[in-house]
Amino acid sequence: MSDSKMPAWANVGLMPLLNVTMAFAVSALVFLFIGIDPIEAAEVMLYGALGYEEGIGYTLFYATNFIFTGLCVALAFSAGLFNIGGEGQAYIGGLGVGLACLALDASLPFWALLPITMIASMLFGALWALIPAYLQAYRGSHIVITTIMFNFIASSLMVYLMVNVLKLDGQMAPVSRIFEQSAQLPFMHEILGWFGIEFEASPLNLSFIIALLAGVFLWVLLWHTRWGFAIRALGSNPTAARYGGIDPKKLTVIVMLISGALAGLVGINEVQGYSGQLKLDFVAGYGFTGIAVALMGRGHPVGIILASILFGLLFQGGAELAFEFPELDRNIVVVVQALVILFCGALEYMLKPYLEKGFAMITPKAQAEA
Repeated sequence: MSDSKMPAWANVGLMPLLNVTMAFAVSALVFLFIGIDPIEAAEVMLYGALGYEEGIGYTLFYATNFIFTGLCVALAFSAGLFNIGGEGQAYIGGLGVGLACLALDASLPFWALLPITMIASMLFGALWALIPAYLQAYRGSHIVITTIMFNFIASSLMVYLMVNVLKLDGQMAPVSRIFEQSAQLPFMHEILGWFGIEFEASPLNLSFIIALLAGVFLWVLLWHTRWGFAIRALGSNPTAARYGGIDPKKLTVIVMLISGALAGLVGINEVQGYSGQLKLDFVAGYGFTGIAVALMGRGHPVGIILASILFGLLFQGGAELAFEFPELDRNIVVVVQALVILFCGALEYMLKPYLEKGFAMITPKAQAEA
C-alpha cells in the first residue's frame, strides 16, 4: 500500500502472521478456560490435519472449497462489491453440475463430460449472481441485502427440487441417484497411483487442481489485463473510474457474473468429486467462510490459497479434536475460526501503528550504516 510506512512484505506477510498468532494465543486461553491443555489440543489438531496422508487429503479437500469461495469474494471486493452470496451461488452451481451429470453420464465419457459440468457449474453460479448484480447496478439495491436473500432462495429451491423432482422414487432421503462412474472426478490418490505414487484414500480429487488454476486465472485477470485494471479502479475510486471512461454499471454486472461462476465451481468438488450424487446442504457454510478467507488472504490468490489451507486445517483438525475429546463441543472449532476472522478482519490493523513505529526506528539506522 502506498501510504504504509513499512515494507510491502511486512504489510502483506508479517502483519497477517502476527494476527493469526494472536488469534491462536487467545484460542489457547479459551481451551485453558474449559479445562483442556491447549498444547495437547494443538498437537491433536495438527496431527489430524497434517500428520497422516488421509488427514492431509481431507485438509486439502476442504481447502478446495474455500479457494473457490475465497476467490469469488476477493474478485467482488476488488470492484468495491460485498458479495456474500457465495453460499447460494455455490449451491446453484452444484445443481448445474448435478443436472448435467444426471442427463449425460450414461452417454458421454469423462473427458467430454468434465468441460460440460464445469461450464454448467459456472453458468448456474453466474446466473444466480445476475439478478443481485442487476439490482445493484441499475436499481440501486444494496448487494449485501440481495445476495443474502438469494442465499435463502437457493436453499428453498434446492429443497423443493430434491424432495419433489430429483429424489429417487421410493426413497425417503432427498438425494439423486448416484452418477455413472464415467461422470465422477478421479480422486487424487487414484491420479497419483497412475504415476506409481501410493497415497491413502481421501475425498481429495481433481478439483483441487482446478481450484489452483482458478487462482492463476484471477491473478492474471486482476493484474495483467485491462479489465483487471478497470475492476481495481472501480473498487478504489468509482468517481475517478467513471471519469476515466469506465462504465460502473456494466462492470458491476460482469464482476458479479465472474464472481458467481467461481463460487459455482464448488459443485465440481462436492457433487461430481466427493459425493457422486446431488444432495441437500452440501455447501456446509463454505460460502460464508470464503469471506474470512478473502479477508485473511488480502484479496490476492496466493494469500487466499494459504488462508484456505489454514481453514481446511481447522476443519479437519477440529473433527479430529472432537473425536479425541468426546466431552468437547464441536463448536469450539467455530470459536477458533471466529477468533481468526476477528483478528484478521475487524482487528486487522490493530498492530499496524506499532509495526510502523518499529520500522521507522530501524530504517534511519539502516540508511545511516549504508
